Amino acid sequence: MKSKKMIDEQEILLKGIEALNQSLGITGALRFLSILQKNSTDYVEISQQLYQDQTIDDIFERANKNWQD
Repeated sequence: MKSKKMIDEQEILLKGIEALNQSLGITGALRFLSILQKNSTDYVEISQQLYQDQTIDDIFERANKNWQD
């Protein structure tokens, strides 16, 4: 199995901002970031919504596939 290097926080931030720009456009990305900054975020609730209707096996399989890519 090929090992994937762990990306650092700076690279995660850059990739996240790039993804936001591509998905929402510059204005939408800035609005999203400002909302995050001024509002507290309930990550448990977000996780529950993201993984709703998925089994642990589904999540593990996707994570394992992405880890190997």
